[in-house]
This record gives sequence, structure tokens and C-alpha cells, in this order.
Amino acid sequence: MHEFVAKDHKVLADVAEWMVGRLSDQPVVASRGPGEVHVELPELTEDGVGTEAAWESLRDMVFPTAFPTDHPRYLAFVGGAPTPAAVLADAALSAASIYGGSELEAGAAVAAERAAIGWLCGFLGYPEGAHGTFVSGGSMANLSALVTGRHGRRTASGSAPGVVVVGASGHASIRSAAAIMGCDVVVAGSPDQPLRAADLVPVLDALDPADVVAVVASAGATNTGAVDALAEIAQLCADRGIWLHVDAAYGGAAMLAPAYRGLFAGIDQADSVTIDPHKWLFTPYDCAAVLYRDPALARAAHRQHAHYLDAVNDDGADNPADYAVHLTRRARGLPLWASLVANGTNAYVDAIERCLATAAYAAKQIDASAMLELAAEPPLSVVLFRRIGWDAEDYARWSRRARTSGLGLVTPTVHAGQTVLRLCFVNPRTTEADVDMLLESLEDATV
Repeated sequence: MHEFVAKDHKVLADVAEWMVGRLSDQPVVASRGPGEVHVELPELTEDGVGTEAAWESLRDMVFPTAFPTDHPRYLAFVGGAPTPAAVLADAALSAASIYGGSELEAGAAVAAERAAIGWLCGFLGYPEGAHGTFVSGGSMANLSALVTGRHGRRTASGSAPGVVVVGASGHASIRSAAAIMGCDVVVAGSPDQPLRAADLVPVLDALDPADVVAVVASAGATNTGAVDALAEIAQLCADRGIWLHVDAAYGGAAMLAPAYRGLFAGIDQADSVTIDPHKWLFTPYDCAAVLYRDPALARAAHRQHAHYLDAVNDDGADNPADYAVHLTRRARGLPLWASLVANGTNAYVDAIERCLATAAYAAKQIDASAMLELAAEPPLSVVLFRRIGWDAEDYARWSRRARTSGLGLVTPTVHAGQTVLRLCFVNPRTTEADVDMLLESLEDATV
């Protein structure tokens, strides 16, 4: 099973040729999706069908049913458009068989990931000595940060703190993390407006500060792109001795654009930050980062101890497994590092600014349309808008047709109690022509 035979060399060449075509051409989307076309996948048998047949099934039967996240009109969610350098590094990483949890085993892979973490900490404005690790996604990053914020703390009764305070626009993973930790969630503010310190004061006044695990603010809310008032929230949390975690999974990348950096004032005062390179920093899935101003507390919270780990738990080692809720891990920061080395950091600034400019163009076109109207001014690269006269079923029907025809992936959401459409621009290959194509389809649509 583990022998690389002559036939496998041919398959590897086919895969490489497919990858070159995939990275060179605009992504092609088949007019089918899960549940719409029955795909007869090969059965799992005792003898197997061989590597070549398995690859052909992936290429011809599995991949075509997906709507790839790097398609220029994949705009429904916070997708990802990885660079060729990042994709190639990711593919090679699997072949390299690196365990990325400890410096003992991963060698210079840890140094490369450390450099990528350092770049993230640097543009957030974190002080020297800040550190973190790459995890699977924002959910794992948020959970790890909250576990760190609670570590070693006790209430007057001797129990661990049990309340997480989150802005109303906070990501669903905060509630999930709280549930895993056995904590309650208290919500502050409005889901359609940035969270402010004034929203938090009455909530925190009603709680025992010793029972608060953390306040969680958003730097780029998933649904709206809104950035909470981080500076005043950070000051409030500092005054009350409360851990501040900022979920910047999507929006944090916008800090690379000088014109938008001021929106994030105060993020450097957060105790921990989540940012996802697989969203707006052009890295393959899965790659998120959890960053800490003081990584020593995270290390104390997360390092696992056992005799079989004695060899890696050297105090001088920098083990990525020590900073989050994981032990076994892929060295998932390597593709980001390789892409930064290949393209340079200025290319990232240019790509982020291109996405923001495309979002601004979309908002301008919607504002000028007789059939469309903005639901809110876009703070970052999320654009919410309405098609005049439509209800929820109309949006759903158009969205389904757009997806199955390959026009684009655009889905409805709810803003201020009304169904709207949402465009999220995180792919620098999305052009004004792509925007025009979608908007014209909406203006001309009959439902």
C-alpha cells in the first residue's frame, strides 16, 4: 500500500498537470451541486481500485460538484483565494510528512511559521515578544484564546470564571466555544452596529468581574464587516482587569491597507487576537492564527504533559502545540510563509487594497441602480444590499439559479430584520466586470 509504483509516477504527473491548469485558468464551475446530481462514487472494496482510478474519481466526479472558493464570483461567504506559491507549498507539505507540533520534529518549519506569526503580530502592532500559533480555523483560535483567558483564575467561591461577554455581531464560534467550556454567554450591543464601550458598561456592571472570562470584540464582523470601537473597549477592559479577545478572523487583513488602519485603533491592546490567513491573506484551507500579547500564559494553559512528551517539552523549545487546543497539528503556517517569501509583503498590501476598491465599486453601482439599494454603507469589503420589491423566497430562488448556472455564489442574509444579499470581496481576481455581471443579472431577473 505504501510503495510508490511506476503507475503512481504517471498519476503524479497527471495531478501536477491538473494543478498547473487549475492555477493558470479561471476556475470552472459545473452546473451541479450537492443533492442536485447523483454521483456514483466508487465503492470501498477489499482490494481497492488503484491510485489512478481513485485520482480520476476525485478529478472527474468529486471536484466538479464544488463551487471553489477562489472563483472570482464566489462572494457569499468569506472565501479564500490562495496564491500559487501557497498552494504549491501546501501540496508539498503533505508529501513532506512533517508533524508540526514540536520543534524537535519539525525543525526549521517551526522557524518559518514563527516568522509568519511575527509578521502577523507586527502589522497588528503587538509588542516584541508577542507570539501565537496556527490552528485549523477561527473557531479553534477563539476557543484557544478563551481557554487562555480563563487559565489559573478563580472566583471567590473557588470556581473557574463562567461568563463570556460578546458583542451581538460576534461570530457563532464564540457561543460554541463557551458551550465547550461550560460557560454562559452574555450579549451586548446590536447585531447591526459596532460594539461600543457604552454598550458594555451596563452589562459588566451587572456581573462579578471575577466571573468574566473575557470580553470578545469583532474587528470585521462576518455579516456586516463592522469593526467594533476597539480603543475604548480595550481601555474599559484594562480598567476592570478583564481579558479582551478580538476576533479579527476576516477583517484583520484590512489593517494592511493604510487608509483603513485607523479603524482598528486599539487592537494592539487586546490580550489575544484571531486572524485567518485562509480568508483574506491568500492561504489554502485550513490556516488560522491565534496571537497573544503575552504568550507565556497561553503556553501555561495549553502545554500538555506526559512522560512521552518529556523529550519535546524542553523549556527552550518553541513548540507550536503549546499555544492552542491541539497537540497533533499540520505545519499549516508554512504555505503563508512561502507565499510571503515568494511575493513579498507589498503584494499583500496591493491585493487587499484591490479587494477594498472592488467593494467600493460594487457599492457605487448599487447606489446608482434603480432596482437595487444599499442596506448599509460598507465599512470594509462586505456589501449588503436589497433588490427592490423582493422577499426572502425571491432572493433564495435567484441565489440557487446563480449557483447552479455557475454565474456566482451569492446568498441572502438578514440585516436590520430584513432579508438582503451579501457580497464579500476577498479575492483580488474579482473584477468590476464580475460585479457588473452579477448586478445586471439581479436587475434583469424575474422571479
